[in-house]
Amino acid sequence: MSAQPDHATPMPHAPAPGAPAELRAQLRADRRAEMWVPAFERDWAKALEDARHTFSLTPLHEVVRTWQLRVAAAGDVDAFVDAGQDDSDFVDLDDVLGGRP
Repeated sequence: MSAQPDHATPMPHAPAPGAPAELRAQLRADRRAEMWVPAFERDWAKALEDARHTFSLTPLHEVVRTWQLRVAAAGDVDAFVDAGQDDSDFVDLDDVLGGRP
């Protein structure tokens, strides 16, 4: 009997090489740029340091994926707030997305 699983969990695809730069451009163009750009750059710097120590690009990929999800969800969040929906029982987006790396 082999100790290997009979199936492997597929790894998420790595972001495109230009994805971080495109993402930063999106963040800079957004009305939330004043908050989002420094937060992204802080997450990116931490991921770079983690990648340097682990010799893995995974932390960088996770930052890009997390921020892509945040940007994608922003319109829905805006629509929810603009509709006057009750958000008193909110869920933190970091809890949904898995937190910042």
